[in-house]
Amino acid sequence: MALPDDGDDSLRALKLLDTGNAVLIDVASQRKYLWKSFEYPTDTFLPGMMMSANLKLTSWKSLEDPESGNYVFQLDTARTNRYCINNIASTPCYWKSRNMSINSFDDNQIFPQALSLLSNTERKENIPFLNGTLYYYTEPYSRLVMNHTGHIQYYSWSNGSEQWVLDWQEPKDACSKNSVCGLFGMCTQINNESFNCSCLPGFEPTSLDEYKAHDYKSGCKRTSETVCITGTNDTFINKTMISMDDTTLPFFKAENESTCIKKCLANCTCLAYSYSSPNKGGVQEVSRNATEGGCWFWDSELNNLRENSSHNISFRVSEGSIKNSSSGKLQPKFEKRVLAIVIVITTLVISIFCGISYISYIRMVNRSENNQQNIETQPNDMWRRITELLDVEHSREDDREGIDVPYFDLESIIIATDDFSEKNRLGQGGFGPVYKGMLPGGKEIAVKRLSSLSGQGLQEFKNEVMLIAKLQHRNLVRLVGYCIIREEKMLLYEYMPNRSLDKFIFDWARRFNIIMGIAKGLNYLHHDSRLRVIHRDLKTSNILLDEDMNPKISDFGLAKIVKGKDMEATTDRVIGTFGYMSPEYALDGLFSVKSDVFSFGVVTLEIVSGKRNVGFYQSRKSISLLAHAWNLWKEDKPFELMDEILTQSCNSNEVLKCIIVGLLCVQGDPDDRPNMTNVILMLGGDIVTLPTPKEPASIPGRDYAVSSSSGSFKTDTQSKNMLTITKLDGR
Repeated sequence: MALPDDGDDSLRALKLLDTGNAVLIDVASQRKYLWKSFEYPTDTFLPGMMMSANLKLTSWKSLEDPESGNYVFQLDTARTNRYCINNIASTPCYWKSRNMSINSFDDNQIFPQALSLLSNTERKENIPFLNGTLYYYTEPYSRLVMNHTGHIQYYSWSNGSEQWVLDWQEPKDACSKNSVCGLFGMCTQINNESFNCSCLPGFEPTSLDEYKAHDYKSGCKRTSETVCITGTNDTFINKTMISMDDTTLPFFKAENESTCIKKCLANCTCLAYSYSSPNKGGVQEVSRNATEGGCWFWDSELNNLRENSSHNISFRVSEGSIKNSSSGKLQPKFEKRVLAIVIVITTLVISIFCGISYISYIRMVNRSENNQQNIETQPNDMWRRITELLDVEHSREDDREGIDVPYFDLESIIIATDDFSEKNRLGQGGFGPVYKGMLPGGKEIAVKRLSSLSGQGLQEFKNEVMLIAKLQHRNLVRLVGYCIIREEKMLLYEYMPNRSLDKFIFDWARRFNIIMGIAKGLNYLHHDSRLRVIHRDLKTSNILLDEDMNPKISDFGLAKIVKGKDMEATTDRVIGTFGYMSPEYALDGLFSVKSDVFSFGVVTLEIVSGKRNVGFYQSRKSISLLAHAWNLWKEDKPFELMDEILTQSCNSNEVLKCIIVGLLCVQGDPDDRPNMTNVILMLGGDIVTLPTPKEPASIPGRDYAVSSSSGSFKTDTQSKNMLTITKLDGR
């Protein structure tokens, strides 16, 4: 940037202020700034700068080349307090920040600290930069960078590690980019780089040829236009667990969803609605007086739809456009007709069930009159247990539909597993064996049969039914059904045709994809799901692989729902698996999301090395896999940790990132460990931005954990029954 030349020959001086701002000063006046570097930044925004309509951050051409690159970060001139990234080489605003409302319908929220940094409008250049807090935010040592990769990134300085830490970046994935699927197009993230687009029910690609060529920007169009004439029947298709561009319309108070439907149908410009209730979750925003039950409406064409989020939105379509559609939820024309069919079918099924039950009951009486008393009380006992199981008020996230998990009778499970034959046995879990089964119609399942000798079985059983029924994510295993009768407690899962992760031998690309998948599944549990969940037993044998070798986290028997910002809790009943438990949990019963982060770090290092942490400890006696990895890191030989079979297929940059991230996750102090959101950012970001890990935690061996009399141990943790080693051969 050229310095100004106003023709004045007075004496000038270039001064670097404590804020980092280089200024050209008129020496005579002492206070007249002729030029300020803060008004002409390159790729970095620092505390003390003011974000104006004319200020832009321009990326470097590459990591080594500071020439102006393709990306520019600036204010969105069309929207107040919104920001966008322009791609000079293609379309403008390929990423936009969204409405900063509480629980916005759009997931592309700008990081609060970054917004605070950008929103500063007051200069205090006489305050030294190194003398404490500047301006209004709590992190004076921070910066915002427009990276050459096209990501806007927020860094803060860590005094502990003396490193710049990447706290946030956008776009976080392909689906976060602006209008990547066009209008009415739903984006589904496949992995960190690839995605897929699909049209909503009642819509079709605007250009079929472009869709076939995976060019989705033209979006989707209606197969049949809405009529919006009195007496006609436009209806709604409902999509759950999605996000979308936020609405700008005011909130409309309503006592029930039917009022929302009528209100939207009465307005020809209304294209979608979302109903929320204070008692049932939903978007709440105090600034819009939306603290009561009511409706949000959209009156502009709908954009930036994506799956795997947390909102339920109903889209207006014509009746004719969805007659042949198999997805979505229809409202309101067929509501009564569907209800009538459901009632008839339900009545018929109940009648058949009662008939079969009565015949079975008579046969049982005839076989053993001496057991009549037990037989008569068995149904009541069963329903008492089922009622107990479904009493989930302490962890309810949305009571509109309750737990939607099918109940299977014992006889059907016995048939499916060939009477739990040994040939169908898949492995042994912490609370009982796992069997392969086949339901009528050919659907394969995995049946976990809880051992009757397991004192904690019922609680873990209830945990899994309640949690997995509520959690939906492509990296979590799906629950098919359950059975509970007397002492029998069984969970039916989707069958994973490949082995569990602890039996894998893959090339590096597949291992890295598995690491990313596990990270995304954990991040969903910790931060993105409406239930905040700590798994407490993450390990390689609890990572199952589907037919495409995508990982799915399983076994939620030990999982805990924890409320609060830090999601911390303590327990006198430490349950888990040696080698994967964090020290604060194993020794003091303290668990949090950072306990799961520790387990993830162990799993990551195991995937990179191809060795088990526990097995490695037993073979070397004096050193664990974590200590071995740390020693190699200190000796600047991290690649010696890598599995030798990866030599030909590895991406050295990704391998090193995974080793660093793994070591960061197993650090002794939980506060030093990153959260799972940061883990995903670090795995997908530049390796030069990663902080330096500290020494891993010291993990006690099995004998030490069981037999120690140290006062730091809780009484119950000394029981061998409280700690499980899972042996699972795959499902």
